[in-house]
Amino acid sequence: MTTINKISKLALWAMVMSLAVNKVNAQTTTVDSTLLNRISALEQQVADQKSGENHFMVAGLTTFGYVRNKTTFIPPGGIAQSQKTNSFGDADHYELSPMLMWNHGNKFLIEFEPSFNGNTLGVNWANISYFAAPGLIIHAGYFVVPFGIYNKRLAAGWIDKLAVDPNGIGLPGSDFGIGFSGGFPLGDMKWSYDVSLTNGLQLLSDGELQNAGIVDNNKGKMVSGRFSLLPLSNSCLEIGVSGLYSNAGDAGSRFTSADVTMYSADINFVKTFQPFLVNIKGQYNRINVTRQTYIATTDSSAYSFNNKTSAAFGQISVRPIGVDNKLLKNFELAYRYSNYTTPQSSTWGQNLYEHDFGLDYWITWRTVLKFTYAHSHSLSTASVPAGGVAGITNVNSVYLQFSIQL
Repeated sequence: MTTINKISKLALWAMVMSLAVNKVNAQTTTVDSTLLNRISALEQQVADQKSGENHFMVAGLTTFGYVRNKTTFIPPGGIAQSQKTNSFGDADHYELSPMLMWNHGNKFLIEFEPSFNGNTLGVNWANISYFAAPGLIIHAGYFVVPFGIYNKRLAAGWIDKLAVDPNGIGLPGSDFGIGFSGGFPLGDMKWSYDVSLTNGLQLLSDGELQNAGIVDNNKGKMVSGRFSLLPLSNSCLEIGVSGLYSNAGDAGSRFTSADVTMYSADINFVKTFQPFLVNIKGQYNRINVTRQTYIATTDSSAYSFNNKTSAAFGQISVRPIGVDNKLLKNFELAYRYSNYTTPQSSTWGQNLYEHDFGLDYWITWRTVLKFTYAHSHSLSTASVPAGGVAGITNVNSVYLQFSIQL
């Protein structure tokens, strides 16, 4: 009887162990299946974003507005003459520019930005970049020349605090060529560089300058670059210097020896002083063209002048981002002073200054409605015998502008 009981107990124990093992195996199989499914899903996500594939994105900007101008011209010893104009679309500042970007793997980025300004369809940017190494980007195509801070980083309507650009900052604009840019830490500080080799500038028959375009007007090229330092550890302050050299005369013309040198200094300061966000920016440009002899359009006589131009602006804006009122914190006050002095005794000589006052309402961080009042005063220093016009010109303008980053 004892032996039978032992055998029965052993059989019962074996059955229990068998059931337990089967249950554990079933649970293990279930857990493993769940993990495998999850791992498979993650692998698929990684495969969808793997390096080497193309990725496409559309960004860009659009700007639309209304402008009203009153221009008053006062000739020497004469009576003031005024003219008023107004227009929707604001032909001088309207823009629709979708930015098309293709990211080819981790190394290449292609950017193309067509632009419609109300009159013509053009291109702001057509560039391919190669991320060669940490701190080194090589790019080529049609791009904004690295000179100063405004043209490349502040001119977009949704970034600029005012509806109008500062006077005389347009050159050197955009050009065809190749460039190198990047930056590195310098202890607690940082520094960056942006240099380029492009076709260059062209000297016109009256001494003014413009971009040569895709077909260079001479054998020379333009070298330009901007170097900046962020001396504070929180990067709230940036100080930049720029330089440029270009041969500007048309090959085989009387301006063959004409060279252009430009230099610039700029500052950018952004910091919160509770409850206000303070934004200060400024830039000074100087343009020197070697002295040339020009032909007057009035009597074909020869004349000459020191072809030196200066332009500068200083700008400040204040926004109460730290207040509790949701409406008030979206407003921003802005002011800018600019000065533009062109060569005396040329046909386009003037001493111009402008005051711009702005009130902005930020609908989102990249969508803004701007009201700007601008007053400019220009005293002509042009040579009348050579075809210039003497007198004083005052312009008062009111802008209402909407800008958004796409």
